[in-house]
Amino acid sequence: MFKSILIDKIDSQYKVELCDADESTLPEGEVVVDIQYSSLNYKDALAITGKSPVVRRFPMIPGIDFAGTVASSSNPDFDAGMPVVLNGWGVGEVHMGGLSQKARVNGDWLVPLPEAFDAKQAMAIGTAGYTAMLCVLELENHGVTPDKGDILVTGAAGGVGSVAVSILSKLGYRVIALTGRPEESDYVTGLGAAEIINRSELSEPGKPLAKERWAGVVDVVGSHVLANACAGTQYGGVVTACGLAGGMDFPATVAPFILRGVTLVGVDSVMCPKPKRLEAWERLGQDLDLSKLGSIAHEIGLSEAIDTAQDLLDGKVRGRVIVDVNR
Repeated sequence: MFKSILIDKIDSQYKVELCDADESTLPEGEVVVDIQYSSLNYKDALAITGKSPVVRRFPMIPGIDFAGTVASSSNPDFDAGMPVVLNGWGVGEVHMGGLSQKARVNGDWLVPLPEAFDAKQAMAIGTAGYTAMLCVLELENHGVTPDKGDILVTGAAGGVGSVAVSILSKLGYRVIALTGRPEESDYVTGLGAAEIINRSELSEPGKPLAKERWAGVVDVVGSHVLANACAGTQYGGVVTACGLAGGMDFPATVAPFILRGVTLVGVDSVMCPKPKRLEAWERLGQDLDLSKLGSIAHEIGLSEAIDTAQDLLDGKVRGRVIVDVNR
């Protein structure tokens, strides 16, 4: 038997509880993992609260990522005892997820845990940090180097934003951090931000083109913030979009793209091909200052995850939330 958070929907009644289960309840898969740590992400919070139809199959164990060790495997790439990490692939949505003490998954979804991290550190980074690294890789792949200009990071006090600020500053970029929580200014500055602007500067309808302020953008907000971020991007700049905390809409014009040659790059972490995942995790081992993980993440037990989910949606949680599934 093992403990997990279980979401069910019976006669339109949405139910979430911490319960006991056994391996027979887990879906088919090649690899059984003893989970040590998971995390609580924005998508997990939506799933737990039912605020958005994230869960597409019931019953469901939420949790879009986890880290642990292989318990048993029929996949030749993974042996018992091997440390592994998983991000995305629909776990916590259509396949039982990581807010549990055990998981059974397709071996192709797993990535060997880099030697630079233990399981707790891997989840302090988690899907949010891995997504941030994917955004940084896209900026680099499109030629945005530190000498080209500033980088705007939106939602800078959140999970993706916190890791993005830390990585970019270590790589030598000058980071402008956008946040709606001015009380977190010291925290964001401590991660390496050189300048902080209030979310209100970009959250209202703006002009098709604004003053050129940054060479690149990591955006987790969407909506008017993304539109205004594009409008303020300098000639030839690159905007990476990976989130929708402010909405799914994109009320923009083509002006930044056809008059300034701005590139808008979509970044998906869920179905991202394995070679990119391996590259992102390898680079995280090189370019993330692990000493900052203590300030980026805080730990809760599995029993606390349900209550913490609403706080995360309400913007009361900064950085990353690690979940120790064994307490």
